[in-house]
Amino acid sequence: MSSRLVWMENTSMLTPLKQPIVFELEGFHVPQGQGSLLFFLALLNYIVVLLGNGLVVSIIIYDRALHKPMYMMVCNLAACDLLGGSAMLIRLMIHFLTGQKRMPYATAIAQAFCVHTYGAAVQTILAAMAYDRYVAVCEPLRYHAIMTSARLLSCCALAWLVAFVCIGVLFALNVGTPLCGSTIKHVYCSNRSILRLACGPTPINNIYGLCMTWSVSTGTFLIIAFSYIRILHACIKQGRNDRSTRSKAFQTCASHLVLYVLYEISTMILILSQRFPSISQNIKRFFSILFIIVPPALNPIIYGLVTKELRTSIIKQFTTRVSHVKPQQVNTLR
Repeated sequence: MSSRLVWMENTSMLTPLKQPIVFELEGFHVPQGQGSLLFFLALLNYIVVLLGNGLVVSIIIYDRALHKPMYMMVCNLAACDLLGGSAMLIRLMIHFLTGQKRMPYATAIAQAFCVHTYGAAVQTILAAMAYDRYVAVCEPLRYHAIMTSARLLSCCALAWLVAFVCIGVLFALNVGTPLCGSTIKHVYCSNRSILRLACGPTPINNIYGLCMTWSVSTGTFLIIAFSYIRILHACIKQGRNDRSTRSKAFQTCASHLVLYVLYEISTMILILSQRFPSISQNIKRFFSILFIIVPPALNPIIYGLVTKELRTSIIKQFTTRVSHVKPQQVNTLR
C-alpha cells in the first residue's frame, strides 16, 4: 500500500509533455574517433542488405521460371528484410556519423512501427513458407492443385495482414497516451521504450502487447513445428524405398530451416543478454539490434548458396549481361 502511495505521489508531480515531442535516444557510447569506423561498418552492412535482398527480389520478378510459390515467398521475405534493415541501419548510420540522437515523435513512431512489423512479418512469412514446403513434400502430386495462384496470394497477403493488423492495433492503443519524459534508454525506438515514458500505468497496452507477442510467436512456431514433423515423417517413410527422394526433400527445406534457426538464435541471444547485469550496456544494445541487422544480411547469401535454382538464375542473368556488354565494347574500340 505504501509503495502505491509513493508511486501516486511521484506521478502526480509529472507534467505531460506538449506536442511536438522530440525524443532523445541514449544510443551507443561511442569512443572519440571511432564514430567513422562504426559508420563504415553500418554502411557496409546496409549495402549488403540492399544489394542482396534487392538482387533476390529483382531476379525472382524478372525470371518467369522462378514464379513459383516457394520463390514468391522468398521474395516477400526479402522485402521484409529490406523494411527491417532500412528502419534500423539508416538511423544507426546517422547516429554514428553525426552523433545526432534526437528524433521527432513521428519519426520515432515510424521506426518503431517498421521494426515491430518486421519482427512479426518475418515469423508469419516463415510460417507460410513452412506450409508451402509441407505441401510440396507430403503432397507432391497435388502440390500445384493446392498451391494455386489464388492460394499463394492468400498466404502472402495473410502473412502481411496479420503483422500489420497486430502491430497497428498495438500502436493505436498508444495514441493519446500522455508522455512525461523524452529520453529513450535504447538504441532505437520501440513500443516498450515509448510506453516507459508514459505518465501513468498502461495495463491495456501491456496486456495486449504480451498477448499479441505470445500469440504470433506461438502460432507460427506450431505451424512450423507441425510442418516439419510431417515432412520428417514423410522423408523417413519415403526414404526406405528411395534415398534420392529423401535427399531432395531435405534439400528443398534446408534453406528455410536455416533461416528460421538463424532468426531464433538471434532472438535468444537478445533475451539471454538482458539476463546478465555484468554485460556492458553497449554490448546489450548491440545484441538488441542483432536480430534486425544480421538475418537480413545473411538470408540472401543462404538462399543463394542452398537453393540451386535461384543460384543458377543469378549466375545466368549475370553471364548473359556480360556476354551482351563485351561485343558492344569491342565495337566501340574498333
